[in-house]
Amino acid sequence: MTERNAFAPAPAPAPEGPVRPARPARFRVHYAWVVAGVSLLVLLGSAGFRSTPSLMMDALHNEFGWSLGTISSATSVNLTLYGLTAPFAAALMDRFGVRLVVVCALLTISVGSGLTMLMREPWQLVLCWGVLVGLGSGSMAGAFATTITGRWFQARQGLVTGVLTAAGAAGNLVFLPVGAWLVEHHGWRSAVIVVSLAASAVAVPVLLLMRERPADLGLLPYGATEEPPAPAADGRALTRSLRVLRDAARSRAFWLLSGSFAICGATTAGLVGTHFIPAAHDHGMPVTTAASLLAMIGVFDVVGTIFSGWLTDRVDSRILLVTYYGLRGISLLLLPQLLAGSLQPPILAFVIFYGLDWVATVPPTVALCRRHFGGDAPIVFGWVLASHQIGAAVVAGLAGLARDALGNYDLTWYGAGALCVVAVGLCLALRTSRPDRPVPALS
Repeated sequence: MTERNAFAPAPAPAPEGPVRPARPARFRVHYAWVVAGVSLLVLLGSAGFRSTPSLMMDALHNEFGWSLGTISSATSVNLTLYGLTAPFAAALMDRFGVRLVVVCALLTISVGSGLTMLMREPWQLVLCWGVLVGLGSGSMAGAFATTITGRWFQARQGLVTGVLTAAGAAGNLVFLPVGAWLVEHHGWRSAVIVVSLAASAVAVPVLLLMRERPADLGLLPYGATEEPPAPAADGRALTRSLRVLRDAARSRAFWLLSGSFAICGATTAGLVGTHFIPAAHDHGMPVTTAASLLAMIGVFDVVGTIFSGWLTDRVDSRILLVTYYGLRGISLLLLPQLLAGSLQPPILAFVIFYGLDWVATVPPTVALCRRHFGGDAPIVFGWVLASHQIGAAVVAGLAGLARDALGNYDLTWYGAGALCVVAVGLCLALRTSRPDRPVPALS
């Protein structure tokens, strides 16, 4: 018999009863879904933060005497910076990490919203809500969702993009009714306090749970069967963003996508998102009721955008965009006849119809960016999103000026419907466009 080494550990006692086998790893939830859940929370909050100015327009007008055009200028700056920040944010996420960029963005929103309480002049509104909140929310724009889906998912990219995009609408479900109630019963300052505290709170799960790439956890992207190529090392986020823009600008597809997406922004965030509440109020509808209708648009947008993501995995994205812009144009042309002082079936029908189409354009637009620009798609989509927000900013300002000059919003609704016809033409032109270079794997 061999003598046991005195320094060797004693053998573990045999377990009593039957041994339960370890649960197979295949039943575990892939960490990509955890990252997607945290991203969903971030985008929920970001959307809610952006929706607050539309609730405060009448309150600020009554307290300070500022015109709607003046107040809309802050929203225009916010929307512009929201768009222009996106492509640089995507490059900064590659350079410094998603977690750091998102946390800094949330804290910037918190500070900008909190400082709004102290403002006394219009330029202070532009600085706080236009510049600071615009920069912060822009860092969590569509390029963020594109980065997450590109890094963590190989399968179900369209569906996950749709879900994350729908978070923008779902944020309105929470903030619009609550914010409208706060503004009406406790003043607009209570709403900005809530936004400031909420932005800080959302940063906590980002710090605790967000991870940069599947490889950090020894995983492959969800649905992948082999390790994706290592991302190109480039420490100059600004240089890379501008280089990608220069290369993309040589492509016909880039300009067609940017033009159609600018119209998307003009007819959603710029017009309806900013001016639907005051427009409904012009017809005698209470602000809380109008805010609830805008939140209902968000309800149906969640359904429409997720379904659009599902369709994007199965149907030609160009066909989807032509359909979406055409239906949106019809609904906006009819809106001036549907607004009334109380809830009526026609306006509810508009809410359902328009809501299903609100940002259903995002998943197919992202898919087309991936098709044409491959690994640079997050940054390219950031630039395409910049055009979306510039379109939104221009129309947000012009609609406010038109309301001050004409006393109603009718002309802006008809103009928005006409713009959708132009967007249909741009998307039809994509039919003859081809990828300009081989599509590398997303980083």
